[in-house]
Amino acid sequence: MTLSLGMITCDSTDPVPLATWWSEQVGGTVADPFGGTFLMVRGDNVPVQLAFQLVEDPTPGKNRIHYDFAAPDLDAEVDRLVAAGATLVGRRGDDSFAWVTLADPQGNEFCVASAGASEAELSAG
Repeated sequence: MTLSLGMITCDSTDPVPLATWWSEQVGGTVADPFGGTFLMVRGDNVPVQLAFQLVEDPTPGKNRIHYDFAAPDLDAEVDRLVAAGATLVGRRGDDSFAWVTLADPQGNEFCVASAGASEAELSAG
């Protein structure tokens, strides 16, 4: 038997606006079958479902698992995300490979790299 990735879930004390924000960023739609306690972002442009679940007390500190995205124009995408409410955490890498770490409106860090980046390079983020 082998595992397959079903979705990536993010804890939140207020998951509805977070799911909405992410759906707008990835071009997906929000499914809310559980009345605001567990929401899923789906769509043709979302290869793995993103989920957001209501918790009273999220795990403190830096998130150990984060989203890595690829974009055809890294700088333009970072500018768009910051204008939409993301916070720039840092620019990383060098001339051979660069990525940008951002945080969503609730402080969850994620990375964006150039769409031409190899799979190995993305997993280093």
